[in-house]
Amino acid sequence: MEIGIDSFAASPNGFEDNAKAIQELLERIALADQVGIDAFGIGEHYRKEFLDSAPTTILAAAAARTKNIKLTSAVTVLSTSDPVRVFQNFSTIDLISNGRAEIVTGRGSFTDSFPLFGYNLNDYDAIFSEKLELLLINRDNEIVNWSGLFRPPLREQAIYPRPIQKKLPIWLGVGGTAASFTRAGKLGLPLMVAVIGGQTHKFAPLVELYRKTGEEAGFSHEELIVGLHSFGYVANTREEAIDAFYPRYAEVIASMNKERGWVAPSREQFEAQADEKGAIVIGSPDEVAEKIIRHSKALGGISRFNFQMDVGLSHEQMKKSIELIGKEVVPLLNSK
Repeated sequence: MEIGIDSFAASPNGFEDNAKAIQELLERIALADQVGIDAFGIGEHYRKEFLDSAPTTILAAAAARTKNIKLTSAVTVLSTSDPVRVFQNFSTIDLISNGRAEIVTGRGSFTDSFPLFGYNLNDYDAIFSEKLELLLINRDNEIVNWSGLFRPPLREQAIYPRPIQKKLPIWLGVGGTAASFTRAGKLGLPLMVAVIGGQTHKFAPLVELYRKTGEEAGFSHEELIVGLHSFGYVANTREEAIDAFYPRYAEVIASMNKERGWVAPSREQFEAQADEKGAIVIGSPDEVAEKIIRHSKALGGISRFNFQMDVGLSHEQMKKSIELIGKEVVPLLNSK
């Protein structure tokens, strides 16, 4: 099983602090590479509290500083991006990194980019379907002929540069809708499941739907890869991990909840999410490794687990967690 870290590049206040935050993020990616973590993903958001509105720029900078780690999105908001530019940007990252780029594409959890780039939310699903089709065509064909509703057609158009990898990995990032799992299965795309609350095992029927749909579409079990993205944090002990993570997590969720009408979680509710079946993966290295294995078994086997720990923790706290993940959690998982 591969282990990854995802970041939304949380932003402090002030221009100078933002510049420092980007440098610290790049330092954490380099550290993750050094301690043997398999992948690092950068999200895509268009709001003040995040610095990831140009994720491919961050990934390109990281590519020049690292040697082995896979560099991916988490998630590329394809609905409001041009599939040609997305492919070109990640192909360029693949060249800089010598074949380590990946794309996790999806519709995202926010809709800020729709008004920003002039798209209509009424086209939410149709536009994503069309753009995903074109992205896959770009990946698989050097010369493209294509037409659709939301972008000018392409006629005998060459798409360059081409990546080092023969087939640039493109995952489909999904939440909790059956249609998204079915789409990934029909296309035979690796599936990245974002479970940010509730109990992970409850997603098992949707993952099974993905695998069944994919096999019916002619894809092998080995091609139908499943990854899991969840909030997570590792410290020396469970108590230390919760004491550090919960206050920042509660602040982030409370901020998001204001616009969605939810209620911020109490510590008791948080700890319930961090129990054996809860989605949050937090604790000592031993506890975290065991929980990842339980989640994998509950979903019929996963190929990658991604930690989302960037909720306002300090740079030093995240560095320490990354070290524990690379030096202790990964070896524990490899030994089981």
